[in-house]
Amino acid sequence: MTSSDHTSTTTPGSGSASSHGKTILIGEHAVVYGAPALVLPVLDVRVVATVTPVPADAVGAGHSLESTVHTGPLDLAPAAVMPTVTAVTATLQHFGVSDRHVHVRVDSEVPTARGMGSSAAVAAAVTAAVADALGETLDVETHHELIQACERVAHGRPSGLDARGVVASAPVWFESGRIEPVTLGARFTFVVADTGVPGHTREAVSAVRAHHDADPEGVGAVIDRIGALARRARGTLEVGDAQALGVTMDAAHGLLSELDVSSADLDRLVDAARAADALGAKLTGGGRGGCVLALAADDDHADRIAAALRGAGAAATWTTTIGARA
Repeated sequence: MTSSDHTSTTTPGSGSASSHGKTILIGEHAVVYGAPALVLPVLDVRVVATVTPVPADAVGAGHSLESTVHTGPLDLAPAAVMPTVTAVTATLQHFGVSDRHVHVRVDSEVPTARGMGSSAAVAAAVTAAVADALGETLDVETHHELIQACERVAHGRPSGLDARGVVASAPVWFESGRIEPVTLGARFTFVVADTGVPGHTREAVSAVRAHHDADPEGVGAVIDRIGALARRARGTLEVGDAQALGVTMDAAHGLLSELDVSSADLDRLVDAARAADALGAKLTGGGRGGCVLALAADDDHADRIAAALRGAGAAATWTTTIGARA
């Protein structure tokens, strides 16, 4: 679909859109080697973008941003905001109205550098909000491509996993670049806990690659086992078996530890979740910092797990549900 298919001839009004965070349920690092991954939307940790037009005759007319990272003209934005700049300019270009100027406000609950898809979530909300301000709607694939354009600015060669996860309403099966929604057989409740330490994804990915180069057979076997756990976890989601899902999560954390991508902070929170009788707990994302994901039996249990995680040093916790929502 080209920009000419969506050209808007009206003056933009205000628009808004939202997205949410994501975590990897099973499959981090192994997905780099072609294994499947399950991406979990974190529906209760949200990003809201609001876009309003800037009159052409306004003094100093141009794009502007209001956010915790940068407030002011977009052309003076630091490098960290360049994906957001791309979200604005690429969407306007897509609709053939690059001469329009807008003010963008971003309110994000998704922490940065924690493996929760912060940059993709902001891109998803901003691109959709710009379209909304133009009186337009992005179809799924066009929206994905615009998010990916922003992610390329942020990460170089994104897999597309984050871009899919931050707009999904249910877990997504990701394999060899293809995605499928996963049908849920029950309601599942998760607690996400932030170690307070930024994740070091590139460092962890490089370390796994070095291990793989040194021992392709041994590391390949671990990757195959993570892939098998992802397939098993998909089955547990589809039949609604939370107990079995928790077992796969525990096993996945053990394998990720074998790949040397866990850390003392992550292991401490995993242990705290298990001591609070979590059905399963593991690191989520690139590792060596970032977040832990724990599975609860119900909402009350989630509250107890969250309290235990905060008591063990978690900087923040979030509870989210998938499936039938209360």
